[in-house]
Amino acid sequence: MNTAQQRVLVVDDEPDIRELLDLTLTRMGLDVTTVEDLGNARRALGSHPFSFCLTDMRLPDGNGLDLVKEISEQYPDLPTAVITAHGKVEDAVTALKMGAFDFVSKPVDLAVLRKLVNTALKLMREEEQDASEEDEDRPALSSGPLDKMAGTSKAIKRCKTMIAKLSRSQAPVLVSGDSGSGKELAARLIHELGPRADGPFIPVNCGAIPTELMESEFFGHKKGSFTGASADKEGLFQAADGGTLLLDEVADLPLHMQVKLLRAIQEKAVMPIGARSEVSVDVRILSATNKPLKPLVESGQFRSDLYFRLNVIELHIPNLNERSDDIPILAERFLAEIAEQWSDREAPVISDEAMAALQTHKYTGNVRELINILQRAVTMAESESIEVDDLMLEQYMPDLSLDDEEVEAPDQDEDQSLDSYIEDIEKRKLEEALVKARYNKTRAAEMLGISFRSFRYKLKKYGID
Repeated sequence: MNTAQQRVLVVDDEPDIRELLDLTLTRMGLDVTTVEDLGNARRALGSHPFSFCLTDMRLPDGNGLDLVKEISEQYPDLPTAVITAHGKVEDAVTALKMGAFDFVSKPVDLAVLRKLVNTALKLMREEEQDASEEDEDRPALSSGPLDKMAGTSKAIKRCKTMIAKLSRSQAPVLVSGDSGSGKELAARLIHELGPRADGPFIPVNCGAIPTELMESEFFGHKKGSFTGASADKEGLFQAADGGTLLLDEVADLPLHMQVKLLRAIQEKAVMPIGARSEVSVDVRILSATNKPLKPLVESGQFRSDLYFRLNVIELHIPNLNERSDDIPILAERFLAEIAEQWSDREAPVISDEAMAALQTHKYTGNVRELINILQRAVTMAESESIEVDDLMLEQYMPDLSLDDEEVEAPDQDEDQSLDSYIEDIEKRKLEEALVKARYNKTRAAEMLGISFRSFRYKLKKYGID
């Protein structure tokens, strides 16, 4: 279907706004139908097929949310956006939860509206193309980007189905799950399956950016705006324009940045440091966390309004202990990748006993831990078969304790300085914490009672990989 054939339904009771939207969308080459209330909207939907619907929230004979709900149920393939009053975040979030594709605030920014409409129409074109090319014998969710998420367990099938559904919306998604469970992969799949796939996917670890640099990193800055700003710099929001921004470890955002981030998301615009005006950005926001945000909200460490805005829809990624049936498939894939990367040997096979040990092992690092175990096993295996001993799982390893009285201090040379001696002890503690935590850095930092940022710094300081 080309642009000229695409029909758009506009529902608004204000004649001036209807005329403005009609003119704007007609200039985009679209066939526009405008109506003033819910009754006429329902009649129009029953008379013609539409490619996109834009509705105001406040209508003479009801609420735009009623129309969103009806379209979601009766015309599930029709993207619908809502026009909300300025500052009415609750309305926008409610609409997104009910199935709205996106929202735009009054007064309507026509540039933002055009981008929104183009994204929605692109989604419709892609779905129509997929439907025309679909092989009826092909199992659902069995090919394409979703193949990157290996597994056939019920838990992972539910996850894939949810990802496919979320890719059709522009609603913010909070991806939750344990460390190493594949949250970034899930976010990438939502991006790759959606209409923004041709745009950039920008992941940012919120816990890895120094606090004093956060505003510049997210929003950019102008030359001379502060000491060291020798040139204009584009922020992460601008870099993700037209695509998706993933806020990984979003729970680590300091409160002052939470306020600024909330405004950027609500206004769809950012203010670079030193700039005199805001810059519009067209970005879909996804966030990820391995910490439950609700307790942080209740304790005042995370703003409730930002939580409300980010957690429109939650996607939970199952941990590896919940999907042990997938471990044989995952292990086979990872061994092939390891063999290809190392390129000095064929991918070994895993004995039945070793596979049983992998499936009964209690994972704290999830998929990332499984990869580490397999990398270690490939190194240790003396034949083309990986045996239980090669896995070096906890039950086959000596007990490692982090109690101070059990840490064997290194011998101090007479010429060694006190600082160097203390550094040797600290390095050993870091290495033992990593082993004890099965190379889960977040858990190792918690065991040592230090922040994740401090832990990363110390790893870098001592060259520990």
